Amino acid sequence: MNPDLGWLSDPAVFRVNRRDAHSDHVHYRDEKEAERGRSSFFHSLDGQWDFIWSATPEEREKDFHRPGFRSRRIGKIQVPGHVEIQGHGQVQYINTMYPWEGREMLRPPMVPHDNPVSQYIRRFDLPARMAGQRIILRFDGVECAMYVYLNGQFVGYAEDSFTPSEFEITDLVRERGNRLCVEVYKRSKASWIEDQDFFRFSGIFRPVYLYSIPSCHVDDMWAKTDLMRDESGTFSLRLRLSYGDPSFRGRLEYRLGDLVSGSLDLDASVTSWQSEVFAIPFVGQYHYRAPKLYDFSITVYDDAGDVVEYIPYRIGFNHIEVENGMVMYNYHRIVICGVNRHEWSPSGGRSITLDDMMRDIDLIRQARCNSVRTCHYPDRVEWYSMCDEAGIYVMAETNMESHGSWQKNSAVEPSWNVPGDRPEWKDLVLDRCVSNFELLKNHTSIIFWSLGNESWCGECIQAMNDYYKSVDDGRLVHYEGVFHRPEMKSSVSDVESQMYAPPQRVRRYLEKDGSKPFLLCEYMHSMGNSLGGLKEYDDLFDEYLGYVGGYIWDFIDQALYRTDEATGERYLAYGGDFEEKRSDYEFSCNGIVDAERNVKPGFQEVEAVYGNRLW
Repeated sequence: MNPDLGWLSDPAVFRVNRRDAHSDHVHYRDEKEAERGRSSFFHSLDGQWDFIWSATPEEREKDFHRPGFRSRRIGKIQVPGHVEIQGHGQVQYINTMYPWEGREMLRPPMVPHDNPVSQYIRRFDLPARMAGQRIILRFDGVECAMYVYLNGQFVGYAEDSFTPSEFEITDLVRERGNRLCVEVYKRSKASWIEDQDFFRFSGIFRPVYLYSIPSCHVDDMWAKTDLMRDESGTFSLRLRLSYGDPSFRGRLEYRLGDLVSGSLDLDASVTSWQSEVFAIPFVGQYHYRAPKLYDFSITVYDDAGDVVEYIPYRIGFNHIEVENGMVMYNYHRIVICGVNRHEWSPSGGRSITLDDMMRDIDLIRQARCNSVRTCHYPDRVEWYSMCDEAGIYVMAETNMESHGSWQKNSAVEPSWNVPGDRPEWKDLVLDRCVSNFELLKNHTSIIFWSLGNESWCGECIQAMNDYYKSVDDGRLVHYEGVFHRPEMKSSVSDVESQMYAPPQRVRRYLEKDGSKPFLLCEYMHSMGNSLGGLKEYDDLFDEYLGYVGGYIWDFIDQALYRTDEATGERYLAYGGDFEEKRSDYEFSCNGIVDAERNVKPGFQEVEAVYGNRLW
């Protein structure tokens, strides 16, 4: 299929040649390599790339991907990173409105003419250790739509800014002198459902790398566990395999601590496999106070007994369900003292580092939170393992928000809401929750799958809910937007989820309805001198067993470093400080910590109230 700019506005085309999503496990050559934490199957492409930026598609270099291309416009850019922070295009913070409102009259799935294009070029040699193997090219996050070329040939197309996109490039890659070209469009029809309340950026903002597939490779795994009432457990394993050598013969061994072990004979005809369900007499349960995890591993051997691939993972045992109007965790009522968290750095925007993430884990635990909502997109994959280890329960949100399509001039007006009941959007949004599930399904910390945020409701949302319920009976589904479609409440979301409902409204629901447990997916808007009413919500736990708790809005201020031209001093800049014509100004700053991760006064209230409740 030849690349076509029409894909940007066609809801039927959201991936071309993109590989199916799979579990986020890392494969190593052997156990010793895994202990060092650096896989020789992987090769980073991060760093300085050649770069051309154009304000509109008409101004882009149409032949930039062709061999021999030369241009005086070529500069340099750091990958990963947002292009706007590196001096290309407009930095803009805006909440509900779409960025093009007031400039162009558009309706979904139209794409604005004001659509900056970033063209990236990266030359690389294939590491010798990867020679002769199948090669996969992976982008962990690109905003918002990209066309990929290698050595002059079209590789593929992908959207979904916050979900990894992979392409097989085995037939195109060379041992030396490769030229990778990526054309990124800031806007596509996906922009209509990526209208999150945040700074609007673009570009390759998460890591990019190659990885190789050995003679036999575990493409996907699901190590599924459950905790029984008597503290016994169950375990099963599902695998999908692929082969770099069609003549491969060998065996696979798996082990879960000292609880379960097994093996499987392999040849290239074995591409999928499902174990029996193992009953384990006693297991340690996973809980925020004691996040017990077991070492799980898969080892693939060839017929000579040599290790071909080694995969480590950490998994635990828990159980979550709704029973008697309560959300039950490990057969006891759960109390959610949570916080919403955007990925953020004052220097990198949403292009964050592992150190940023570890600091966030420490602060969330210091605030005595036991849960985090990934508002409103999947985070970097490393975040979920960090939450596993720290005992932070996760509401894993799908990348979707379209509040600008139904919140208009502060009124509820869904006449052209997307995705709504529009059948042409169904496959596109389903692909997002499929990717979210397949990538993250092994993480014990995830207790809720969330269908996205503030996207009204309709048949497309219903289909997403039905998908999660069909593939995962061990977690709950969350969605707040069904609040606006009461006739769908019985079939969408396991909890009654509302935003900023005052305590009296929570009481009224639990006393007069109570058909579902009540959860506040956003509450206690932490802007300015706020959070003083947190104790009033905390009291609800003692009054109503159906009250689940909530997630504070939010964790960290969104502000960026700027330098004062007169004094040379660096300061934190908010919305409106970048001369953007449409902005919601300091509304981006409602965290319990500031953009530099210094605790704000409200943090102490959270620490006191949550700490008293949980600890």
